[in-house]
Amino acid sequence: MSRKVKFVEPAKLYRMIKEELDAAYFEVMSKGDLIDRGQLRSFEEHLAAFVGTKYAVGLNSGYDALHMSLRAAGIGPGDEVIVPAHTFVATASAVVNVGARPVLVDVGKDFNIDGDRVEELLAEENRRGDSRIRAIIPVHLSGYMADMVRIMELAEKYRLVVIEDACQSLGAGMERRAAAVDPSSAEVNERFASEHGQTARRKTKKTKTQTADLFGIEENGSPTAFPSPAGADSGGAWARAGSWGLTGCWSFYPFKILGGYGDGGAITTNDPEVALFATRMRYNGEDRQTGEYHGHGFTCLLDNLQAAFLDVKLRYLPQWIIRRQGIAARYREALSDLPDLLLPHYEDPRRDHVYQNYTVRARQGNDFSEYLKANGIEVLTQFRKPYYRHEALKLEDRGFPETEALSREVCSLPMNVEIGDDEVDYVIEVVRSFYGKT
Repeated sequence: MSRKVKFVEPAKLYRMIKEELDAAYFEVMSKGDLIDRGQLRSFEEHLAAFVGTKYAVGLNSGYDALHMSLRAAGIGPGDEVIVPAHTFVATASAVVNVGARPVLVDVGKDFNIDGDRVEELLAEENRRGDSRIRAIIPVHLSGYMADMVRIMELAEKYRLVVIEDACQSLGAGMERRAAAVDPSSAEVNERFASEHGQTARRKTKKTKTQTADLFGIEENGSPTAFPSPAGADSGGAWARAGSWGLTGCWSFYPFKILGGYGDGGAITTNDPEVALFATRMRYNGEDRQTGEYHGHGFTCLLDNLQAAFLDVKLRYLPQWIIRRQGIAARYREALSDLPDLLLPHYEDPRRDHVYQNYTVRARQGNDFSEYLKANGIEVLTQFRKPYYRHEALKLEDRGFPETEALSREVCSLPMNVEIGDDEVDYVIEVVRSFYGKT
């Protein structure tokens, strides 16, 4: 008998932490501090500490984060920016909307931008001597980082600004092979707890609060340390997504791994000038301390209510990631014998997957996804038509074979902390039945 398994269940997640979310709501509403107050500052501080950067600036959306980052980097008319051919359209749209031109590059088998193809493009541009490429935006898709070691090497060689689109990968990490400074080492470099549902704890004295247990925060509320990616080794130089480039760009759209109850976004950065620029520009260019305007900005501030909700949910993110990794392990164990289904299991020990989405490749494409839907399983098939094929966008289609194949094959199975083990088992049962397996 068919059941219903939702792709995400925000209402169920709300009930899981209702008491804390309600307390955050009443704190904001009782004070009437809806814009640019303490809850926003608290979330920004905690987000920066989690990612491993000096600064975080709350914004209204992931698109705003990309747009603001490009403006902060001075990207504008006449410039070109490398973006993946396989991603959400916002990455390219942000480039277009600052007056620059997106240069699309195909992706690899991990769905992320292909470093070899990037190098070929840059080398050819360099030989011609007329390159206008000034930046690259790698997208960490579905919870798995692009090869940032390779990207940073190419960026240094060709003098490119790196802006990370990390909207789908909060908490993902990767080893820096030649890092001078490791933002997640020493106190921070602890593994996530091995059992799902456990919290990550520091090896110092325990505090009395739940926040301290989840986050490693001292009793005065100051963030001190966070657990490193689950794959991190105590001697490795690991860094999280969003801490490599000039900025990391974040989306808190409700379906994201850290989703709000409305839209939201942020940038993370180690550059104080970028942080100051974004802080001013998000409020129409105004310095809120002096009242002086420093340019024509936008109204794209993350409001206090969303910041308060996100601050609560961020405390739980380490254990939620563990739960997602546990679900992924169940899918992998049960489905790995299906030859026509490619699972998102990557063997690179340098990278840690947080499974924002559990995206599979099915040779049967639409037939596979429609079968799951017919059996009550909500799935995501958002890239069936590559964004560069939409005529209204006027983007150059230079032929992207991997992206074209992915558009026919990708399908994301339910992956969220709200899903129960019985629901995971049902998804597995239906997938196997499609292939005639019991």
